[in-house]
Formats: sequence, C-alpha cells, structure tokens
Amino acid sequence: MIVAEQLTKRFGDKTAVSQVSFTVQPGKVTGFLGPNGAGKSTTMRMIVGLDRPTAGTVTVNGKRYADLRAPLAEVGVLLDAKAVHTGRSARNHLRAMAATHGLGKARVDEVIELTGLGSVAGKRAGKFSLGMGQRLGIAAALLGDPHTVILDEPVNGLDPEGVRWVRQFVRYLASEGRTVLLSSHLMSEMALTADHVIVLGRGEVLADAELSELVRAWTSNTVQVRSPRLSELVAAVAGPDVTVTTTEPGLAEVVGVSAASIGDLAASLGIPVHELTSRTGSLEDAYLALTGEAVEYKSKELS
Repeated sequence: MIVAEQLTKRFGDKTAVSQVSFTVQPGKVTGFLGPNGAGKSTTMRMIVGLDRPTAGTVTVNGKRYADLRAPLAEVGVLLDAKAVHTGRSARNHLRAMAATHGLGKARVDEVIELTGLGSVAGKRAGKFSLGMGQRLGIAAALLGDPHTVILDEPVNGLDPEGVRWVRQFVRYLASEGRTVLLSSHLMSEMALTADHVIVLGRGEVLADAELSELVRAWTSNTVQVRSPRLSELVAAVAGPDVTVTTTEPGLAEVVGVSAASIGDLAASLGIPVHELTSRTGSLEDAYLALTGEAVEYKSKELS
C-alpha cells in the first residue's frame, strides 16, 4: 500500500505538487493520470525517495522508502527506461542490480525470459530501441519480486504485443494482491487496465475514484440520430436538459435523451429514422472534461 498525506514539492517559486493525498490499495491496478506538468513524475519520485518532499509524507507499506531494508524486494520501479549503463549488456545490467540484494543469476534469467528479452540479453543496453529499453526497465522493476510495483509510462514505445503483455501482467500482479501504480497517456489502454484512477492537474488531485465511477460522473451518453426529417425530430425532442448538435445534413448528436425515447417519439410521429446509435462516455472523455482547465501546455487547435 502507498499512502501520501498532504504531499507537497516546490522547486524554487514553482509548486510542482500541492498538498496531494491519496492511497493506492493492494489488489487493484491504480491508474495515475494527468497532463504534462501535472506533477505525476515528481510524485512518483517522492514515493521512492528520489525527490524529498517540501512538506507532507509518503510511505510504502507503512515505511518511508529510505527506511526499507531491501527496497528492491519491496518496491519495483520504472521511472526512466534510459537510466542504465549504456555499455553493459541487458543481462549484466540486471546482474549488477541483483547483486545489491543477493539475488542469484537464476532470478535474472527468469525476468529476462518473462519480459521477452532473451534474444537480446547479451547486447549492450545503449543500443536498444525505445521498446526494448522499456522491457529492460520492467525487468529491473520485477527483479526483486516486489509487492509494490510503480511504472511510469511502461507501454511507451512498445508494439501491440508488448502493450497487451503489460496490460495482462499488471492485472495479474494485482490479482495476486500486489499494489500496482501505473501512469500512461494512452487513455484507451488505461481504460482496459485500471480499476481505480487518480488524476492530477497543476499539482493537485482532481479525482480519486473507481474508473467506472469517474466515467459516469464526468461524461454523458450521446445518441447519434439520422433522419430525412431531422429538423422535425429535433424540435420534438427539444427540452431544457437536452443538447442537440447537428454534425452534417440529416445527422445530429443528442445528449439528455435516451435512444429508446427518441425512437419511440419518432415512431409516434411517423418520422423515419435511418440511424439511431447510443455512445457511452469513455475514460478519455472523462479525462478531458476533468482536466480541461488544468492543462499547462496547450497546442493550437486546427480549423
């Protein structure tokens, strides 16, 4: 279990993390989300003692990371896949790490095979592609068979097979009762992986909820309706809580009325309907609605 209480980090005049409190429970995959600059990486670094909090505390299984007697066996961490000795082979990099905790060569070989590095284990890590570097970072995180796993953007650079493997593996870890904290900017992948979600924005907690609850609270169901008499149908469904957006001639998106209600109303008025599709909100929709005012770096919209 990871517990943060009023965690704050300032760099000079810049407050990167402000009074952040949350609990990452074992037995679940907890997604850690937020725009660039939201404070996710800084928070993860404070969890594992790489940054010292300006105020507040954070513990792993009731202890500060610095007080863990065998940190590699308690917490597996991937924060920067490039943090390796570029002249060492993948195998020797892992063996060097294993030696700090008295782990044998057999365990190194296990994580190499587990992460699909067998064919490149003898090659220098500095020559690895982004995806292979990520696999090596995950292997290092798993080396001590830890109860708590923290992975920052682990699927970055992986091919579809690798992405699916990470998803299945972190869910397997959670099913064993381990604590898993996972960050990613891939909302579609996070929606398939996470059970619980913590969202940061401008260094503050914007949401801390079960994924399904977050989506339900921050999205609305949209009904796409197509009809040759669309204007009549739109006029019939109009109401104070109904929003209609015409996307093209004869096609509109309706929020605030169910597809069944629109279909029944059209039938009662004798209005033909050529399409009636209901779309539920997604994690991406909820995330964008939640963080819209907390995005520090915005791109220019194209018109």
